[in-house]
Amino acid sequence: MVHRRYRDPVPDPFVATTEPLDVICPRCRSAVSQMFYGPCEPCVVELRATTGTTPLGEATAVAYEPKMNVTPNFVATKD
Repeated sequence: MVHRRYRDPVPDPFVATTEPLDVICPRCRSAVSQMFYGPCEPCVVELRATTGTTPLGEATAVAYEPKMNVTPNFVATKD
């Protein structure tokens, strides 16, 4: 006779869900319901205001400036 152990199915932690999670904000310790773990929306707004960052998608490119000790196009200046 074969004995089998019955187990409840364990949810896979790597599968995304579409339901909001009930989490505690790591910054202000308030209980919030949101899609991902992280700071709550008021904390995100405050952090963006104090650090001067922009939301994703609105990044600005900075022009490349070579270091002072690097000679640009050294091969062309070779005699």
